Amino acid sequence: MKLDCPRKELYDAVSAAFAAASGRTPLPFLQNLKLDAGDQTLRTLGCDGEMWVEKTVACMVTEPGAVCVQARLLVDLLGSLPDGDIQMHVLDGQGLLLKQGNSEYRMLTLDATDFPEAPAFGGEGELVIPMKTLREAVDSVIFAVSTDAHRPILTGVMFSYDGSMLTLVATDTHRLAVKRVAQEGFGSSITAVLPEKALKVIKGLPLGDDDPVTIHFGQGRLGVDSGGTKVVSQLLSGVYPPWERVVPAETTRTWSVEVDQLTEKVKRTMILARDSANRVRFKGEGDQIELSARSEEKGEAKEDVAMVAVNGDVEIAFNGKYVEDALEAMRGPGVRIELTEGSRQAVFRPADEDDSYFCVIMPMMLA
Repeated sequence: MKLDCPRKELYDAVSAAFAAASGRTPLPFLQNLKLDAGDQTLRTLGCDGEMWVEKTVACMVTEPGAVCVQARLLVDLLGSLPDGDIQMHVLDGQGLLLKQGNSEYRMLTLDATDFPEAPAFGGEGELVIPMKTLREAVDSVIFAVSTDAHRPILTGVMFSYDGSMLTLVATDTHRLAVKRVAQEGFGSSITAVLPEKALKVIKGLPLGDDDPVTIHFGQGRLGVDSGGTKVVSQLLSGVYPPWERVVPAETTRTWSVEVDQLTEKVKRTMILARDSANRVRFKGEGDQIELSARSEEKGEAKEDVAMVAVNGDVEIAFNGKYVEDALEAMRGPGVRIELTEGSRQAVFRPADEDDSYFCVIMPMMLA
């Protein structure tokens, strides 16, 4: 293999494939990227055993061929070099030579023959969504995805489309985020749980806001082929829990607050709350919410924020980080917090009566 390619284009292609490379795997082989040169293009491929990301870039190929190179090493090297042409040449028995001007790096390589190629996908359904719509919907819920490997079904976002409404749901059992997008014509009716890792790659594709993204479903996988990048991922298997049961059927109290004011106060209070599992106490009284936190070793924090309340005199504690995440997902200037008692979950919604988004947060012990 011998080729010449601009550094930026090469770096972008390698970085895209690197998103799928596995840093923690019992198969060290998957810590590599496959570089496949031919027909004046270079194809980069990364895989972690469950997801594949492939990107093709135009370049000048003198000798076709394929090789596997350590993923992290290649990304770091290309990221540190200045813009300009890069020459790559496989040396018989001596690995891969990467050159730019007077800079030379020799990297150990592996035979690319056994590197797993992306499997087939699609055939059972598809969704076609404008990139801006997809990004905003995913960003509004992905923070609530679980990191618990013992409940793998919760480590992704559930997509459910009935022909007119697309619903995205994520939960880690301590909080629940739901986003609804009312739109006919997205494609097939489908329910699937998409892994967080794959969603982050898809929403990072180099597409404009108005460009459509087509997500194909079939054979237990999802697939996207757009913008010169192909993403294939296993869907998460299992039954997603009945999330609707977590949403209170009714609430008896509401706090309406400006998002930027509450966000600012919560962030400052969190400086001390970090030492007590992020516990922030919210005490509603009159037209104020008192936020407080305590660190046994550092001291106490107290902040007040104005609100418009309905039966709002109640005290409750939340994980402040969860509140920050929910507020960041709010698109409008205000948030409406719906409560019942200090021991019951609360619902955070945009204050403009928009029911397309909400986040349910479980309370913490007040003590």
